[in-house]
Amino acid sequence: MPPWLQEQLMKMQQSQQNLQAIMQQKQQIEMEKIETEKSLEELKKASDDDMVYKHAGSILIKSTKKELIDELEERKELTKTRSTVLGKQENRLKETLKEQEAKITEMMKSGTPSGGATMSEGSSPADNPRN
Repeated sequence: MPPWLQEQLMKMQQSQQNLQAIMQQKQQIEMEKIETEKSLEELKKASDDDMVYKHAGSILIKSTKKELIDELEERKELTKTRSTVLGKQENRLKETLKEQEAKITEMMKSGTPSGGATMSEGSSPADNPRN
């Protein structure tokens, strides 16, 4: 397999790994969001004079219902924002993968690097063993 093709395949593999990592992060964020929403739902059922506690490491700390609701609402907004950012990164990577796949397919059909160049983008003549 020619070095230029190996390089493109490695780039594509790296993009696939990045996409997988982002999808995993997005899934974790979604789980956190669901957990936060359930906590908020239960907390809102409590009366204002009920004793409430929040988890801090391995201990529970007494708090007020209002403080906890505020904290959970903020966490919910943060997870929503993080999920949006990860979604955009996921879409960009999917598009990049499509482009890389098309480029590799074209390169394999023609048998040469795209554009007929013998050097990869961003490489110097010293990086290319043919020069």
